[in-house]
Amino acid sequence: MTNAVIVDVVRTAVGKGKPGGALSGTHPVELLAHVLRSLVERNGIDPAQVDDVIGGCVNQASEQSLNISRTALLAAGFPESVPATTIDRQCGSSQQAAHFAAQGVIAGAYDMVIACGVESMSRIPMGTSSMGKDTHGPSIRARYPEGLVNQGISAELISAKWKFDRDALDAFSAQSHQRAAAAIAAGHFDKEIVPIEVTNAAGEQVQHTVDETVRAATTAEGLAGLKPSFYTEDYAARFPEAQWIITPGNSSPLTDGASAALIMSEELANKLGLTPRARFHSFSVAGDDPVFMLTAPIPATQKVLAKSGLSIDDIDAYEVNEAFAPVPLAWAHEFGADPAKLNPWGGAISLGHALGSSGTRLLSTLVNHLEATGGRYGLQTMCEGAGMANATIIERI
Repeated sequence: MTNAVIVDVVRTAVGKGKPGGALSGTHPVELLAHVLRSLVERNGIDPAQVDDVIGGCVNQASEQSLNISRTALLAAGFPESVPATTIDRQCGSSQQAAHFAAQGVIAGAYDMVIACGVESMSRIPMGTSSMGKDTHGPSIRARYPEGLVNQGISAELISAKWKFDRDALDAFSAQSHQRAAAAIAAGHFDKEIVPIEVTNAAGEQVQHTVDETVRAATTAEGLAGLKPSFYTEDYAARFPEAQWIITPGNSSPLTDGASAALIMSEELANKLGLTPRARFHSFSVAGDDPVFMLTAPIPATQKVLAKSGLSIDDIDAYEVNEAFAPVPLAWAHEFGADPAKLNPWGGAISLGHALGSSGTRLLSTLVNHLEATGGRYGLQTMCEGAGMANATIIERI
């Protein structure tokens, strides 16, 4: 069987996803074009050799509409002969892009492909693509007559079901910032971040190189003072079990960013004199209850472990997206996972969650962590809107 390998994976440092954030003045096409251009330049690849570019983006509206992956590759100077497509599996969009890319290589449809993702949450706010319209329709309302809920309510329901209290959520969230700050100080992200020139608040051109959302001084005690984000009287009446403990401090912040992975057959990498860094080992995708919504990483992980023949103890690092603190905590509880291996360089609570970019952003950190520690297997999974999740196992080469 053909091995699909990761030759390289890069990302921008993230910016706060609001006006005035470090990347808020940069068009999302330029963000994605920058990582595409950087990826081929630093690996000496002729972009004409790329069979396809598969990009993830969630809010495909306005500046992110009309197949932003194709627009970005043209902006990056790729030949017009290189095609691209943009997909939406909600928060897991670029992880799914990596799945499609690697699976295409394994099947023989591709020799070389780029999986990537972008989201500018400062310029294209969440929900923009719905245009304020009903996205469910009568059949969904008939199937779920009490109504589906937003992800914050789902996080509240998970906290209640797994009996997590506010202290546990805030402690985990503070740890995310502390781990990310330590990783930055140690230079662990230097290999994956490609500097991008931006205009700062003073109108000066500067290089953006450090994740803007990490707060090294964060403590659980400081987070304890934040107010709940999702309480309403209607939801409180519907969900009396909810504790109303999800706050901005134990949720991922709105973020801007882009990321990209160069994926090819191991045979082609060797032919080109490139050194593969990891190979794709196993894949899964799963659906789950769309009201709880954020629990699908659990069945997705069960599926990918069964396919791989590995146990959770065989995995050296787990990247479980921190959309909200109870998501990785519930996942870890179900698998008895070693907390030291869970998001060891911090997660989305500190490093941000630029929706369409997060899948390949997590992949970049997982590859680099395995290399830095000598680990062999890494597992990545992330919850997705409407109750889905992807799970990926990679093996360091």
